[in-house]
Amino acid sequence: MKIAFCLFKYFPYGGLQRDFKRIAEVCYGRGHSVNVFTTSWEGSVPDWFDVSIIPVRGFTNHRRRLNFSKKALEATKDGFDVVVGFNKIHGLDVYYAADPCYKAIVMEERGLFYRLSSRCRTYLALEEDIFKPSAKTEVLLISEKGMGKFVRYYGTPEQRLHVLPPSISEDRLAPSNAGEIRKDLRKEFGVGEGELLLLMVGSGFKTKGVDRSICALASLPEELKEKTRLFVIGRGNEGRFKRMAKRYGIGRHVRFLGGRNDVSRFMLGADILLHPSRSENTGMALIEAMASGIPILASDVCGYAHHVEKGKAGLLIPLPFRQEKFNELLLRMLTSRERKIWAQNGIDYVSRIDVLNMPDMAADIIETVARKNRKP
Repeated sequence: MKIAFCLFKYFPYGGLQRDFKRIAEVCYGRGHSVNVFTTSWEGSVPDWFDVSIIPVRGFTNHRRRLNFSKKALEATKDGFDVVVGFNKIHGLDVYYAADPCYKAIVMEERGLFYRLSSRCRTYLALEEDIFKPSAKTEVLLISEKGMGKFVRYYGTPEQRLHVLPPSISEDRLAPSNAGEIRKDLRKEFGVGEGELLLLMVGSGFKTKGVDRSICALASLPEELKEKTRLFVIGRGNEGRFKRMAKRYGIGRHVRFLGGRNDVSRFMLGADILLHPSRSENTGMALIEAMASGIPILASDVCGYAHHVEKGKAGLLIPLPFRQEKFNELLLRMLTSRERKIWAQNGIDYVSRIDVLNMPDMAADIIETVARKNRKP
């Protein structure tokens, strides 16, 4: 089969991008051709990917998204058995829903002036094209938590909504030599034997709550704060957060390491994963941390937060978020003897659920849609 994959941008460290690549790899492994349409591609391109760069213009991001949608629709209208989108664009056969229901956010959290903006109207139109009752697009959901929102606001038939399990790559599972990797990582980055390492993973530092983590670190008792470090892996505006850490007097305790391909090493080397997100459809880092055996302190808002609770792999920051409560929970976790228990609970929980076969399940649905499209 000939499959077209459409995504606005590709870079190696995004969760959506990594899921796209893993699904595309499975499709290729089954003998299908993989054709990718995107506005930009960072990093190496696999030999078996046929990547087409679609240039788009626009003064705003939503205008560029709309222009990409129009051009991608034109580029894929003929010659493909199935068109799969990882961003909301027109004319999709299959949509991978990495984002929560935008209309729910607009109606529940935004005011009238925002709803009248061109940005809002553009994104709502793109979303409606996929989720309206008369649409034919099959939707791959990565969080069951959001299904009800699409049904409520669009009347989407539930038979078009397919919930995929949490998914991680195999290298995120704790290996037999996890202790050695932990020791080497901490030595390489100058983390002393008696020091505590906090880790954050994810791009979009404001959304992920890096400022919240800096405040929590700064709130620790002086002796504990002195031996605690925070590493941040991902892409974002580092400058403002570095200045913030410096203002709080903890500049030397906080390091921004950019996007990296060796996140699994840091998962094994850290003592706690912090994930105090303001908004999070899933939170793949939570599942990866559980698989690595690192206790978690995360916002209850995260789509995968219930796995942390069910697996007893850490603590959740309740809604509505309060910085004082986050500070209190961080202090508790850093001084608790339960850290080893939370760590082992996470490993045990992940071993009981299917976290490796999501790409195959997605490929099954893509193939099913392609076969239907082939019928005369």
